[in-house]
Amino acid sequence: MKELNTEKLDELVGKVVGNTSAAFNILLAYIADQTGVYRAMADGKLRGADEIAKLANVDARYLQELLCANAASEYVSYDNDTESFYLTPEQTAVLAVEKSPANMHGLFQVIVAQYAEYQMALEVFRSGKGRSWGEQHTCQFCGTDRFFRPGYEINLIDNWIPAMDGVLNKLEDGGTIADIGCGHGSSSVLMAKSFPKSKIFGYDFHKGSIESAKAQAMAAGVNNIEFSTSDASHIPAKDGYDFVCIFDALHDMGDPVGVAKHILSTLKPDGTLMIVEPMAGDKTEDNLHPLGGVFYAASTLICLPNSRSQDVGLCLGAQAGPKRLIEILQEAGFSSVAIATTSATNLVIQAKA
Repeated sequence: MKELNTEKLDELVGKVVGNTSAAFNILLAYIADQTGVYRAMADGKLRGADEIAKLANVDARYLQELLCANAASEYVSYDNDTESFYLTPEQTAVLAVEKSPANMHGLFQVIVAQYAEYQMALEVFRSGKGRSWGEQHTCQFCGTDRFFRPGYEINLIDNWIPAMDGVLNKLEDGGTIADIGCGHGSSSVLMAKSFPKSKIFGYDFHKGSIESAKAQAMAAGVNNIEFSTSDASHIPAKDGYDFVCIFDALHDMGDPVGVAKHILSTLKPDGTLMIVEPMAGDKTEDNLHPLGGVFYAASTLICLPNSRSQDVGLCLGAQAGPKRLIEILQEAGFSSVAIATTSATNLVIQAKA
């Protein structure tokens, strides 16, 4: 082994120790979320572990240790004088408020799901075989919906759809929408509530997610929505769609070009396809930052194996970048393709015939 630079070694070891602490605290945060600990702390009041434990109905000694670990990672705050724990407004937004756009528990659930089935992940990685979405741990499905839902609620109606040429007026007047890869249906239900004159068709190839989507629509009381189990390359054309959308799912598909070709055949002549994909640059070095690291990691464990489990198995990846995504849509036959808008975590692409 070559002579080590001790400063660089110490820096790397320190980073690994920090990441190790974060890895443990993600599991602890999941436990605290599922047991109601953070909700019991949401008012920001200073309390000892015993009092918080009574509110959340958990064991006080275990909770003391969990909160100390969380405080060391600044997930919760600790008051030295009173030996009490509390949440700041920022910590509350991230950990204790379900509808907060900063809530991170969906991401935590996705990570826990991957650790829960690490042996399968290891085998998939070693062998190079595919792993379909339906083979993931159940926490993966609800965690994904929980993670993406706040972003849709903030951006979809107020930012993304208005960025599409002429789409907003069509949907307000009464259009036809296909939400492909709809998962648990949060985006579909949001559009159904926002555009009551329009008809929304939600499609996903995972039957369990479609059942959850139907339940969510029923709970929301919307009646202008219909969910069906279908893979993206076989969605029915109906009478032609005014608007087709795919949220954070095109890169997961085995044959994104084939899917886009089929979508083109189902659009009305003046219809629009909106592709929402994770934020990325075109070069690897553009994406070597914490958010890019999250997307690359998820791509390794979830997106690429899902793509490889399907026909073609292109393995586009969650950090494909705008240039590659635009090429995919142009290859499918769309003549007008462009980045319509962006958010902190997403690229939004408009495609027209």
